[in-house]
Amino acid sequence: MNGEHASDFHIRTAHAGDLDALVEFNTALARETEGRRLEHELLRDGVASVLSDAAKGLYMVMEHRPTDRVIGQLMITFEWSDWRNRVFWWLQSVYVHKDWRRRGVCKTLYGHVVREAERRGNVAGIRLYVEQDNRIAQTVYGRLGLSPPPYRVFEKDFVLPAREGE
Repeated sequence: MNGEHASDFHIRTAHAGDLDALVEFNTALARETEGRRLEHELLRDGVASVLSDAAKGLYMVMEHRPTDRVIGQLMITFEWSDWRNRVFWWLQSVYVHKDWRRRGVCKTLYGHVVREAERRGNVAGIRLYVEQDNRIAQTVYGRLGLSPPPYRVFEKDFVLPAREGE
């Protein structure tokens, strides 16, 4: 971390006590990256569902130790690959509090996830999707060593409304 000591930070799996911070970060993420306003209770229930059921995924958070404040998050969900006989970890809901951006938080969280995936030995790789117009995030992910695969994602969304302005 720029100008900080590594001992000032801690990465851990999120727990129920992190619910409010995760909801706050996801609300900001949707607004900043996609211009979406998420329905608060639906989001809160969705985050709580992940926190209570590891089969759905898990959140990793980075804390600033002197304050015990969560400053960054990412969620890992799982996709089985029959071709590889292993699971892909999908990174979702990647967010760093605005006061901590450009200080290595995302890079450190990502590095932790890569090391954990390699340690487990049953992970085929790490994937994420990024809003096509979010050039800042694309630049960050490229610097981390991620590259766009030769696939396009298609979807039919039954829950979220269209983005503001559409």
